[in-house]
Amino acid sequence: MTVATNVPNEVYAPEVKRRSVISESLFAWLLVGPAMIFIGVIVAWPLVETVRLSFMEAGLGGEKYIGTANYEELLASRKFHQTIVRTFYWMFLSVALKLVLGMIGAVLLNAAVPGRALFRVLVMPPWVIPIAIGCIGWLWLYNGYFGVLSGLAQRVGLTDGPFEFLAYKSSAFYSAIVTDVWVGVPMVTLFFLAAMQGVNRDLYEAAWVDGAGRWYRFRRITIPQIMPVIVSMSLLSAIFTFNSFEIIWILTEGGPRSATTTLIVDTYKTAIGNYKFGEGSARAVIIVLLLGTFSLGYLFFLNKVNKKYGVK
Repeated sequence: MTVATNVPNEVYAPEVKRRSVISESLFAWLLVGPAMIFIGVIVAWPLVETVRLSFMEAGLGGEKYIGTANYEELLASRKFHQTIVRTFYWMFLSVALKLVLGMIGAVLLNAAVPGRALFRVLVMPPWVIPIAIGCIGWLWLYNGYFGVLSGLAQRVGLTDGPFEFLAYKSSAFYSAIVTDVWVGVPMVTLFFLAAMQGVNRDLYEAAWVDGAGRWYRFRRITIPQIMPVIVSMSLLSAIFTFNSFEIIWILTEGGPRSATTTLIVDTYKTAIGNYKFGEGSARAVIIVLLLGTFSLGYLFFLNKVNKKYGVK
């Protein structure tokens, strides 16, 4: 004889729901777990170790706790203050040129001209090829005896003889900026171009019907519509330029007479070149604080600019 056991489904519903919640929570942790481990090992632990070393007199011979002596020495150093000013000047000038040239390039590549696809491909090599290879090419261009730039300057009468661009303080500094701009402009151009292609064409057509000129359409339609991208690229480019190391090191190694020594190069020379890991760590912590403060101030300022243009 078979006894029918009709147990309502509601009896099992809480248990099934509890198991579902547990499994979903476990699945979520499994998804974010590798990212958290990666951030902890690659980002958090080195940062904590850097902060710890900044309070040490650390070298190849061992470590010794000295408190805030490394920071006090840096804050009292006039040379370090000059390095900070030089770094921000390097950053602002380079980023400004990248944004201006990138905007001009994006406008030209967005125009309806024959061979537009080819020009869009040709703008990418400075960004795609390894930085080291590109800088070696610029080393040849800046060479005073067989470089193209020196030869051209002699041919047009700007110099009486060979001119070593990287041998003098001012010319070396601005030569490094030119190389950095050459490397960074393609990325800015492509991002601005992508943003321009996302602008609604109906806005341009309506403005054209109303008699608006190209400059007016660019100023009143293009700029406000791509302002979020301008904000993002300005901040990202500033951080990348501030931390730029390869270009300066390959071209000048921070010389001549520290003319191209930025905070990153100075930190490398101190920690790796002179094996003063404590002083180098203190410089690295100051770089993090400076970049963090600059980023917050920059975002606050640009947030007001976005509100002015009506961008959320």
